[in-house]
Amino acid sequence: MSELFPEVVETPRLRLVARRPKHVGVHEAYDLCSAPEMDDVTRYMPWSRHETPKVTKDFLDRGESSWTDAESADYAIIPREGEEGAGEIAGFGGLHTEWDRRVGELGLWLRPRHWGRGYSGERAAALAALAFDAFDLDVVSVSHVADNEKSQRAIEKYTAALGGLDGRERNSIVIDGDPADELRYSVSREDWLDATGGDYDAEFRWDVDPDDVR
Repeated sequence: MSELFPEVVETPRLRLVARRPKHVGVHEAYDLCSAPEMDDVTRYMPWSRHETPKVTKDFLDRGESSWTDAESADYAIIPREGEEGAGEIAGFGGLHTEWDRRVGELGLWLRPRHWGRGYSGERAAALAALAFDAFDLDVVSVSHVADNEKSQRAIEKYTAALGGLDGRERNSIVIDGDPADELRYSVSREDWLDATGGDYDAEFRWDVDPDDVR
């Protein structure tokens, strides 16, 4: 095992591939991140759709840097064969690690055509298992802007399945120059074990043939 983070994570319906330039092309990602539909995606995000390929290159380079520095395991989310849109990038997400606090922070965004399929929860279950089972972290957390009702429904559903709790953080994020509240959910290792028995339906692959990543 040459790296800390698995290059590929596979779940029943998804393939998570490391968000690194060697796996995700700049122009492929730019076509996705610059599309008009991204205005809906970024409505509650502290960033906006990409205006140039350089912005996308920087996005992928940050993924590479945080990966090699063992700060974040960031992935392109790709539906597997049998799913609508199989093989295309549905969005990006990952697990940011706070090693000193033994906490992993989940993050995700998906293109609108992939909303409502349960991909958010399937990916969260896999990355929570990675955090607890492979990285020996104590807590997994996730947050969203309080007004984002779609994210709230999805996150409440999957964190409840993982044994999570929630609370409000006041003025914790800035959206379009204005402070906004976030709702934050957390799952402890003990709660996860109680809720799941430590079982999960995901495969983590560290040593992957470069030709077999996508």
